[in-house]
Amino acid sequence: MRITIAVFVCLAFLAAEAAQQPVQHVQSGTDTLAVNVDRVNVLLTVADRRGKLIRNLDRNDFKVFEDGQVQSISNFSSETDLPLSVAFLIDSSGSVRDKVRFERQAAARFFDSALRHGKDKALVISFDTRSIVLQDYTDDPAQLTQAVQKIIAGGSTSLYDAVFEAAAHKLAGQEGRHVIIVLSDGMDNSSHVSLPDTLEAAQKNDVVIYAISTNSIDNIDPQDRKMGDGNLKRLTAETGGRALCPGKVEDLNRAFAKINEELRSQYSLAYGPTNTKRDGTYRQIRIVASHRSYTVRSRAGYYAPVPGKVAKK
Repeated sequence: MRITIAVFVCLAFLAAEAAQQPVQHVQSGTDTLAVNVDRVNVLLTVADRRGKLIRNLDRNDFKVFEDGQVQSISNFSSETDLPLSVAFLIDSSGSVRDKVRFERQAAARFFDSALRHGKDKALVISFDTRSIVLQDYTDDPAQLTQAVQKIIAGGSTSLYDAVFEAAAHKLAGQEGRHVIIVLSDGMDNSSHVSLPDTLEAAQKNDVVIYAISTNSIDNIDPQDRKMGDGNLKRLTAETGGRALCPGKVEDLNRAFAKINEELRSQYSLAYGPTNTKRDGTYRQIRIVASHRSYTVRSRAGYYAPVPGKVAKK
C-alpha cells in the first residue's frame, strides 16, 4: 500500500512539473502532438578558401548566433545519409531554347549519380509562363529522365512562381532534406509571387536552393546577366545553397557534380533559441567556424512560430 501511495505521489509531482512547461500543440493528421521544446534545425556546408569541402568537423568547431546572441548547440551530426527530397526545376522559357538538349543530358546524369534507390526521391517541374509538374516524386532515374525529354522551350519566365510552388507545396511535409535545384538564367518577367515571398516560403519549409545559371553560356546583354545571376545568388545564399555559373554548356555536368558532392558533405545542427517569443518575426542566423579560413554556408534565418499556427515542415 505504501508503494502504491509513493508511486501515485511521484506521478502527481511529475504531472504538475510538466504542466509548467511551455507546450506547443502540433496537429499531425488526426493526432495532436505536444512539443515541450522548440528547436531550430540548420543544414550547413563548410569549405576552405580554395572551395574544398571540409567534412571532419564536430560541434566544438562552430558557434551559432541568433540576432547576434550566442546559442547553445544541442544536436550535431554529419548529414551524408539523410534522405533527399529534391525538386528539380528547369527553365523552359524562350530564352533557354538553344540549351535544352544540354540541359536534358546533364539532368539525366545527375539523376543517375545523385539519387539512391529506395532512399531519395525527386520530381521534375518545367517553368515558363506557368509551372508544370512533368514527373511527380519517384526514385527511378529513368522516369525522371523521360520527363525531362518532354521539355519544349517557349514563353516568358515565372521563376519565382515555380520556386514558391516547389517550396510551399511540393516539398512541405516531405521527409529528410528539402532541396530545390534550379536550372535557369535567373530572369523573371511573369511571376505573381515576389522574390521576398519566395524566400519566405523556402525559409518556412527548411528548403535549400541550388542554382545553375545558363547566362555565361550565351553572349547575352551584360545587364540582363547581372540581374539574372543576382536573383539566383540571392535565392541560394539566403537558403544555404550555392549558385554555379558554368562557362559553356559542356560544363553543366560538372556543375551538377558539384551540387551532388555538396549534398553528401553537409552537417546538421540544432539549438533551442534563447528568444522564446512566438511572434512570427524573422530571426537571423549566423554560424561561424573556429578555423578562420573556413566559410560556412547555411540558411540566413527562420520565422518564429505563432500561437495557433503550425509551420509546414
